[in-house]
Amino acid sequence: MQKYFKRIRSSILVFLTHNIALPLLRQVRKPATFTYSELELYMLPEGTLGNDLFYFLEKRDLPLLKHYARHDLKHVLLGYDTTDEGEVCLQSFMLGNGRISFPVLATVVYGYLTMPEYWKAMRSAYRQGKKCASIHGWKWNELLTEETAVLRNKVYGNA
Repeated sequence: MQKYFKRIRSSILVFLTHNIALPLLRQVRKPATFTYSELELYMLPEGTLGNDLFYFLEKRDLPLLKHYARHDLKHVLLGYDTTDEGEVCLQSFMLGNGRISFPVLATVVYGYLTMPEYWKAMRSAYRQGKKCASIHGWKWNELLTEETAVLRNKVYGNA
């Protein structure tokens, strides 16, 4: 029964994110165009954020969704997986980091209401986000050729 509940809960999270929040946000705000193709990401030097994004997506058998690439780059940079726990922790980090938006708030609230087993991890991610340098204003398209390790140090260096 618990596995069934988790599967339903996960499906709802994916539906809310991919079928409601993303299409709504694309209508409301126009994010910077993601200009790289999968091949171009693959061709970037090893250890760069863009190349790491390519392998992150490939390992999980996920396509490159240009309107979702900034989100996926945050997974790569911050080290959160695409699991339910990873998604709610990523958004908890972003909330702590000062990002207040509908997707962030909706995911954190949904996680808090339906995922009590992740509360401790969510709280830890939130606190980590508060301690880290803000990434809200980063120009993600311009960072793809930067080394992931250097960018992580910019985020976590003072935390």
